[in-house]
Amino acid sequence: MFQIVKKNPLATNIFSMDIKAPRVALSAKPGQFVILIADEKGERIPLTISDFNKEEGTVQVVIQSTGPSTKKLALFEEGDMLQDFVGPLGNPSNFIYEDIETLRNKNFIFVAGGVGAAPVYPQVKWLHSHGIDVDVIVGSKTKDSLILTEKLKSVSKNLYITTDDGTFGFHGMVTACLEDLIENKGKKYDQCVAIGPMIMMKFTCLTTEKYNLPTTVSLNPIMVDGTGMCGACRCTVNGKTKFACVQGPEFDGHLVDFDEAMKRQMQYKDVEKTKGYCQLNDKVEVAR
Repeated sequence: MFQIVKKNPLATNIFSMDIKAPRVALSAKPGQFVILIADEKGERIPLTISDFNKEEGTVQVVIQSTGPSTKKLALFEEGDMLQDFVGPLGNPSNFIYEDIETLRNKNFIFVAGGVGAAPVYPQVKWLHSHGIDVDVIVGSKTKDSLILTEKLKSVSKNLYITTDDGTFGFHGMVTACLEDLIENKGKKYDQCVAIGPMIMMKFTCLTTEKYNLPTTVSLNPIMVDGTGMCGACRCTVNGKTKFACVQGPEFDGHLVDFDEAMKRQMQYKDVEKTKGYCQLNDKVEVAR
C-alpha cells in the first residue's frame, strides 16, 4: 500500500498527488512513468512522473479526471492508501545521458499542451539544475485550464503561455506560438520536445518539420502491464512496431504514425461511455 501524502487541485478536474514511494523516488528520472492502481478492483493507470523527491521519498503525478477510473481516483484524499504504485517504468529522456557541455551549446524549446506541462516540468527542472536554461511554451484551451506555470517559470529561461481562446497570453495554439517565435522573434532552436495530446504532438511535429527542427515526443497510448508483454501500447515508428512502455515513451516525433496512434487510442471510448469500469460511489474503504 502507498500513502497519498499531498493532494493539490491544479485546475478544473486536474489535480496532483504526492505518493510515498521511496524506492520509486530513488530511481526516478525525467521522462519515466509509473502505473498506479487505486484499489483491489481498480484498473492500471499509467502516468508520467511530474516530479520526485529522493530525500522525502515521494513521487508526484498529475491526474486529469476524465474517465471512471480517474474520477474515482479524484475521490481519494491525503492519508488514503493506493493499492499499488509501480515504477519507474520506461526509458528516461535521452538528453540526460548526453555530455553536459554539448547540451549547454544546444537551444531547447519545450512545447507542453494541457496536462503535458506535468511531464515537461521534471525535464526542464533537470536541465536547469545542470546550468541549461531552455524556452518553454505552455498551451491550454483557456486560462482556467493552465497548470504548473509558476513552477515552469522558475526553471525556464523564457516561458510563453498560449490559450486557444485568448483569455491569457498568446492567442492561439502552441504551434502558432512556435511559428511566431521562429518567424517573427528570430528564435533558433536545435531541439524541440513536445508533450501533450496526440493531436497536439502531431501538429507540432508537422510544424517543426518545416524548420528541420528535431522533435522528441512522449507517447501516451493505451497501456496495460507496462512491461511489453501485453502489446497494448504498440505504435508505429519509422514503419516499425514499437512498444511505448519499454522502448519509449519518448520517440522521434517525425517518425511516429500519429494517425494510427490516435485511432488506437479511441477504440475503447464507446465502452467507457456505456459501461464504466468502476462505481464512483464505491470509494474503497480498504484504502483507509
